[in-house]
Amino acid sequence: MSWYNEQRVSQPGSVILNAFVAQQQAARQAKTGKRSYAGAAVNRLTSDWTALQTSADSEILTSLRLLRSRSRQMVRDNAHARNAVRIVQNNVVGQGIGLQATVANARGALQEKTNSAIETAWLKWTEKTTCHTAGLLALPEMLRLAAGQLVEAGEVLIRKVRKQMGGGQIPLALEVIEADRLMDQWQTAVNPETGNAIRMGVESDTWGRPVAYWLWPTHPGDYQFKTFIPSKFLRIPADEIIHLYIIERWPQTRGVPWFHAVLRRMNDMAGYTEAEIVAARASAAIVGFIKSPEAEPGDEAEGDDAITTFEPGTIKSLLPGEEFQGFNPTRPNSALEPFMRYMLREMAAGVGTSYESLSRDYSQSNYSSSRLALLDDRDLWRVLQGWMIRSLLVDVYREWLDAAVLCGAVPIADYYSNREKYQSCRFKPRGWSWIDPTKEVNAYRLAVRAGFMTVDDVISITGGGVDSEDVFKARRQELDLMGELELVFDTDPAQVNDKGQVQAATPENAADSDPNESPSQEMDEADPEQGSAADDVAADQTTGDQ
Repeated sequence: MSWYNEQRVSQPGSVILNAFVAQQQAARQAKTGKRSYAGAAVNRLTSDWTALQTSADSEILTSLRLLRSRSRQMVRDNAHARNAVRIVQNNVVGQGIGLQATVANARGALQEKTNSAIETAWLKWTEKTTCHTAGLLALPEMLRLAAGQLVEAGEVLIRKVRKQMGGGQIPLALEVIEADRLMDQWQTAVNPETGNAIRMGVESDTWGRPVAYWLWPTHPGDYQFKTFIPSKFLRIPADEIIHLYIIERWPQTRGVPWFHAVLRRMNDMAGYTEAEIVAARASAAIVGFIKSPEAEPGDEAEGDDAITTFEPGTIKSLLPGEEFQGFNPTRPNSALEPFMRYMLREMAAGVGTSYESLSRDYSQSNYSSSRLALLDDRDLWRVLQGWMIRSLLVDVYREWLDAAVLCGAVPIADYYSNREKYQSCRFKPRGWSWIDPTKEVNAYRLAVRAGFMTVDDVISITGGGVDSEDVFKARRQELDLMGELELVFDTDPAQVNDKGQVQAATPENAADSDPNESPSQEMDEADPEQGSAADDVAADQTTGDQ
């Protein structure tokens, strides 16, 4: 304590005490060898680094409305932000996500009759008149709208309306609700009837499971229209609402716009671009300057007399003593393009896409780097496709199938006793074409032959919303039509090899069959009591359908 007593005489007590405490802490740390993370160090270099220990909802509570408004403004006015939304829509949804019913019997054989009935009814229901409450959006357009709202607003609500719409038979329709209609995020309360907490418009139980959603009766931004009614909120049960948003922390009640990490960068880019354009326009408007000798008192120019305009093909004479000096502008700025590329790379990283896709600029990359960027993007799109299927389409499909069977649109007698069996399905999101078809087709072909992949795997990766069953059926129809017209193309490997040469018959087939005899004649002459495997499968499917 001697050091403290000596310093107390010359300096204020609080300063001495703080210095003494810091000295003691440093001594203890040096003595014990205590270590800490560099990212958690508090010193003069990190004094402006403020980080609070708050929950996800606490951070969202104070920022959501402004984040959403600024994000939407960027999508309206910023071309790259608009393109980012379009990229997500095109790659996650594309032209739609197809459905394949996979109902099978006890032996695992697909019940084609039942599956076809389900798929036909589903395709008819997804039309805009019956699927959308307003009759304006078919299911693919609804999915694209939802994907766009996820990027722009961070969340979107889909309400299941259990009634017939547009003269449809199935009592189910979907309503798209913007996140703005959820109760103001600042209004948090407790439902006196249930005791559940209401956070930012979402009423949840003690486990965080949504119980109800509190909505404005109309969009709160509709105050300019007579239809706006500032009445009480509507309480919608949670079983009618599908709340789509990406959960990044838990618990997290609301979603945030995907632009949240790059909004400031995007605003800075817009301001810098505007400043450069204004400077370039001003530079382009100035041809040069006329240097005059020192003016006498009273000779100053008045109004616009000091400004000389130039027109194409004209020759101007200068007054005695005047001298013309040309103007060499520094705009457009040569550093603009590399700087904007840097900013766009940050924006692309924040959104989750590649720079090449966001900027449509492939001049800075070669084939290998562009291919790697596209493959990385596709991994993200597949993740988002699976998330949308699990979070939205599976729920909608099960609700729809219940309603379709109940109203008789899909006749299944034992549906409710075998509900899990009949709800079996597979959704078919879009795929992507090959980047290098020659190399990739050969690679997939070798993988299938080696048993590492199946034909269905290859088709699902590249098929654009179709599966192997669709392809095989279309292929069968194509080959049958070719046979009826007595046409042989090198696309039929059973007739011609890849060099266009007629396939040679195998020794077994050549010895046991007459080359003039058709396969159908051989089947007709077979033992009728023995039957065929195709007949067994058909009989089994018929039994399963019944």
